[in-house]
Amino acid sequence: MSHVLLVDDEVALRESLTYTLQKEGFTVTTAHDGQSAIKQFHKQVPDIILLDIMLPEIDGMEICWRIRAFSNVPIVMLTAKDQDIDKVRGLEAGADDYVTKPFNTRELMARIKAVLRRHNDSKAGNGKASSN
Repeated sequence: MSHVLLVDDEVALRESLTYTLQKEGFTVTTAHDGQSAIKQFHKQVPDIILLDIMLPEIDGMEICWRIRAFSNVPIVMLTAKDQDIDKVRGLEAGADDYVTKPFNTRELMARIKAVLRRHNDSKAGNGKASSN
């Protein structure tokens, strides 16, 4: 069972996404601001982080930079910022994927599972090498 750290300041989104993730078999820890996210991360390192950009205290980009300084835990940005430059900045900050709000829940679940699968394959050394 994978552990998700869900970081978003919107209560309704946190609650509905927590419900959906739990139905999909994930354990979920939530944080409502950047400071809480950092504390939760250090308390129990998750298998994946779903991270909003526009957060109180410390924004999602800064959280991503800080975590990338010492960890390769998968990060999926989940945000209303949908301009190309925002997507590029998120990916350059170290996010593994970038999903804009509003989102299709089934697509988000598929993306989360795909990111985890790639990360786990990479950790296990199962990367597919091309044989030319």
